Amino acid sequence: MTFKNKLFIPLAAFALSMGACKKDYLVKSPTDAVSDEAIFLTTTNAMAALNGIHRSMFLQYFNQDQGGQGSVNLNVDYMGEDLVNTVSVTAYGNYKWINHRTAITASSTNNFVYSFYYRIIANANAIINNIDKATGSIADKNQIRAEALTYRAWAHFALVQLFAIRYDANGNNTQLGVPLITATVTANTPGQPRATVEAVYTQVNADLDAAIAAYANATPRQFKSHFNINVTKGIKARVALTQGKWAIAAQNASEAASGFNLMTNAQYLAGFNSISNPEWMWGTYQQEDQTTYFYSFFAYMGTFNSTANRTNPKRINSVLYDKIAAADVRKGLWDPTGKNTAFPVPAGGVRSTYMQRKFTNAGTTSVGDVVNMRVAEMYLIEAEARANAGETSKAQTVLNTLASARNPSYVLSTNTGQALLDEIYIQRRIELWGEGFRFFDLKRLNLPLDRTGGNATVAIANTLSVPAGGPIWQWAFPQDEINSNPNLGGQNP
Repeated sequence: MTFKNKLFIPLAAFALSMGACKKDYLVKSPTDAVSDEAIFLTTTNAMAALNGIHRSMFLQYFNQDQGGQGSVNLNVDYMGEDLVNTVSVTAYGNYKWINHRTAITASSTNNFVYSFYYRIIANANAIINNIDKATGSIADKNQIRAEALTYRAWAHFALVQLFAIRYDANGNNTQLGVPLITATVTANTPGQPRATVEAVYTQVNADLDAAIAAYANATPRQFKSHFNINVTKGIKARVALTQGKWAIAAQNASEAASGFNLMTNAQYLAGFNSISNPEWMWGTYQQEDQTTYFYSFFAYMGTFNSTANRTNPKRINSVLYDKIAAADVRKGLWDPTGKNTAFPVPAGGVRSTYMQRKFTNAGTTSVGDVVNMRVAEMYLIEAEARANAGETSKAQTVLNTLASARNPSYVLSTNTGQALLDEIYIQRRIELWGEGFRFFDLKRLNLPLDRTGGNATVAIANTLSVPAGGPIWQWAFPQDEINSNPNLGGQNP
């Protein structure tokens, strides 16, 4: 691999928790400077190493648009049809379907995403492979192990969706996926070959199952930036949905949502910036003194006074907007006129038709929490899975729970078959707008990209239509990885 095992070592002798960490909470240190044995002497130290992974979720990487998972969400949503840009600049190359196939520079989007997820995997491996040596309670070890296993599964799952041909429930999935890394990586570890897509999914599911088992005797999480059994089952539901394993997806989504509530309409319009939202199951928490300035998600999707927000307010596809019922609270997240002064803009910022206010900053900085999983997604997964399994009545009921909460005029659906699935897909597009799902959904469902008929233009988007399937749906591997890993097997076509 082009990276080696760089653990994120907290300062202040591992004494800080995620709820009390400072702006300079972490530094990167290779394991030849601080040994694994020293890091994992105690479960307290091991938890500090795990907190380092949590912190990496909004760490600054190479370019300004590369600030952890929030930036990944933006880059993949740019590639869908539902998020529409206002201006055309090179910084939005993923919106034009260019950047994901251009992997020459070290600061490319591909290199950022590849490095981001494999760095998480490397750190998770170090924890998984050393936690049994630590002094501490079994419950603490199990919680740390479960979270590290979940991170490893989640990161491999993201990578295989981006860099490989889609999983086909009707195929053998022997197509090449991504390198599967489960051993601790050292300076002498050779580059790994690409495992098959099936092998990657097998490991992802094994890690999730092991994590779920570990939670049976584990210390409860203290913060929503950490994992618990609900979140791990939520990821399991995502994986099963992608694989077309409907019963597993439905069961895990239902169990994941247990104990959480949908947010109120007032909370829905509050800016999607706080992990305290009762519907959020897992989020990236950022303290006010941990600002990442122009690397932040909210420097690109929000009201922070950045060039990206001032000149390029993010918009919804007008075709999708027109499908939202008038009584639906979500209709109020976008302004079709571009003149509604209730929609906040940074000083000197422009307004645009169909601009969003779903994501706003709580203060004047770019600090804000990023949602990674919430209850609504679980309802949508369960509804889609049950509809595909032929459990029509159950699918309608689950969908009604969500849709009626957003729209008091919603009537229990009588749709069946493909019509019911289409209704669920529309609800999913509206509900999860801007949260990093649309490109993944298009790819897993083998659907074409279609931006025609709405407010997207060729002059800004460059690409309005992309047929389903084909090499262009695979992200190119970073050139650094191609150059340094002879075992990879070459570039994607």
